[in-house]
Amino acid sequence: MNEPNVHRVKSIAEFHKMKGLPAPQHPLISLFDYSKVECSKEVNHKNFVFDFYHISCKRSVGTKYKYGQGNYGFDEGVMFFIAPNQVFGIEPIAEIASPKSGWILMIHPDFLWNTTLAQTIKKYDFFDYAVNEALFLTEKEEAILKGIVANIELEYNGNLDQFSQNIIISQIETLLNYSNRFYQRQFLTTKVNNHKILDQVEKMIEEYFNDENNIGLPTVQYIADALHISSTYLSSLLKSLTGHTTQQHIHEKLIEKAKEKLSTTALSVSEIAYELGFEHSQSFSKLFKAKTSLTPMMFREQFN
Repeated sequence: MNEPNVHRVKSIAEFHKMKGLPAPQHPLISLFDYSKVECSKEVNHKNFVFDFYHISCKRSVGTKYKYGQGNYGFDEGVMFFIAPNQVFGIEPIAEIASPKSGWILMIHPDFLWNTTLAQTIKKYDFFDYAVNEALFLTEKEEAILKGIVANIELEYNGNLDQFSQNIIISQIETLLNYSNRFYQRQFLTTKVNNHKILDQVEKMIEEYFNDENNIGLPTVQYIADALHISSTYLSSLLKSLTGHTTQQHIHEKLIEKAKEKLSTTALSVSEIAYELGFEHSQSFSKLFKAKTSLTPMMFREQFN
């Protein structure tokens, strides 16, 4: 079986390098002018997966986006939302005479840990595959969002201090809340993507870890049985979409939950390991370090 044509961008710095941008001022967040992004035809025929959130407002784009298994209505230039581990493709469709414009905001999930937004950001429907249309803004709406982005830019380009993260996150929350309002104005009903398996897997793993009655880690077979498909087919499908197998998706969600518990509770590493289904805390610590390059205690110490 051939390797899927999916390019995973693991860091914001990697995205900057790929697009010919200067190095980001912060490793976990970036805000920049879309007109400065380099877009070659060679790159535009690939599928991508980011390990960070991507929020953008673009005009005069001249490309068509494929998000999950559906086409994303993005021909005229509008707002676009991508969550970590979601696949999308870019295909050039026309030469645009007017210069492209807009902004791109990228946020790594680690920037949000130990804040309320780490949890609430998952509740915005526009980060879900179920919403497969872009957000078209009126001039007034675009001006509102541009003002919020200007506040983020002012803080991002200033001298970052102990208050910067909270100020930036409060502005991001405001941006998302206004976007939510504008989406509700635009869509009277949610258009569900024809291909639901990836979205179902994400929700199933999330619900499993949120259920305190579950013992042990969810298995690939457990998820495949719930979806009434073979485990081999499921892993092959996810691999083709995102570059990750079912087992890797389980591990990604597990690390996310571990980070949440390490940054927001006083539970010991052993207690967290047990709650996440590990018989031995050493196994949990080994997996955590393999995924994050940090031990659980090193990660926790960042918030003390």
